[in-house]
Amino acid sequence: MKIGLNGTGLVQTASIDLIQKDVLQAHQEGFSSYWLAEHPSGGFDALTVLAVVAQSVKNIELGTAIIPTFPRHPMVLAGQALTTQSATGDRFTLGIGLSHQIMMAQLGIGFDKPIRHLREYLSILMPLLETGKVSFKGDTLSCDAQLFKRPDKRPGVVVAALGPQALRVAGARTDGTTLAWVGCKTVKEHIVPTIAAAASKAGRSRQPRIIATLPVCVSDQAKKVKSRISQTMALYAQLPSYKAMFEREGVNQPGDVALVGSKSQLEDQLSGLEIAGVTDFAASIFSTSKDEHLATREFLTDYIKKK
Repeated sequence: MKIGLNGTGLVQTASIDLIQKDVLQAHQEGFSSYWLAEHPSGGFDALTVLAVVAQSVKNIELGTAIIPTFPRHPMVLAGQALTTQSATGDRFTLGIGLSHQIMMAQLGIGFDKPIRHLREYLSILMPLLETGKVSFKGDTLSCDAQLFKRPDKRPGVVVAALGPQALRVAGARTDGTTLAWVGCKTVKEHIVPTIAAAASKAGRSRQPRIIATLPVCVSDQAKKVKSRISQTMALYAQLPSYKAMFEREGVNQPGDVALVGSKSQLEDQLSGLEIAGVTDFAASIFSTSKDEHLATREFLTDYIKKK
């Protein structure tokens, strides 16, 4: 299991400089990848940021987790993704997802039949990334286009997929899935078998990539930190897709699936995720003090060295 870093906590700063410094530090510390989210109404474009960062930080995978699909036509996203792939020297992974109905409502965008939308979206996006051309007409999305240049190497593509239908689409058509707020039990019993079966049925030669993001904190006050995570991230407990994952895991709040505790406890929890089938863990450092932040970062870099 590779260890990366999720820098989404910096997105609200809307600072390319801060993210660039964080990616550089992550690279120096041995993290294998760096992931950045894009809020639908935040006004801070993750693809542009990663393209800029790549000019000064080399040899670390850069990815989005995630780009919402509904606001961007797949032709537009294909052009942006291929441009970012070129700017990063072919080390970009495009993570996409449906986002959530409540967030699309803020943009005046409907959320009707999201799985149909995902299938049609990938029916346009993947051919453009793979061959540089597409001719597709769906119920809600269509595209007849040929790019100026056939892609030399497409970026990796993963889908934020939680429910069975989305996982089957991701397994059949992309390189895997990127997860948030999904616990070890759910990864093992639901995510991995569902997406792996879909990939096998579709004849895909590689096992799906399972990228998991969870908050991580080295602390001797685990109960307090988990409570703070649940309070800070309370919205996620109300969103239907995440709520379903919490129910599968047998928990109620975001803090219940966070990795919090001593260094030895965190090692055990990371090992559990790897055994469950996670191929890449993108740590989201959460701390209530500077000491916790430093201890957590130190733990992660030491863990990488042991691997």
